[in-house]
Amino acid sequence: MDYELRNIKDFLQLYNKITDMCFNSCVDNLYGRDLTREEISCADNCVLKFTNVNQRLLKVYVGVQSDINQRRMAEVEAQQAKMMAEAQQQQQQQQQQEQQAALQSTAELTSAPSTTDPTPA
Repeated sequence: MDYELRNIKDFLQLYNKITDMCFNSCVDNLYGRDLTREEISCADNCVLKFTNVNQRLLKVYVGVQSDINQRRMAEVEAQQAKMMAEAQQQQQQQQQQEQQAALQSTAELTSAPSTTDPTPA
């Protein structure tokens, strides 16, 4: 619902901008009730130019936005790959440390003198 409301708001802002711009550019006589032929023609041309420019800008924006999105996706994928590699490296280091600790404790157990006398008394 917010998306639809935003679209309506954006449309109304654009409509108001075009109306204001074209009215200020084309209407110079406020004494008559009706528009003159020149004012009608000017307003039509103004709206047509604004619409054409807006469409061209949107086409460029869509193309550029597509490129930007592709770059962002590539950056995110690269960052994820880097994080995965770092996590794997940390996991390997942790496993190595655990193995070394296990070897050390095994070596300590085998090299420590026995406290019990195996010979019977």
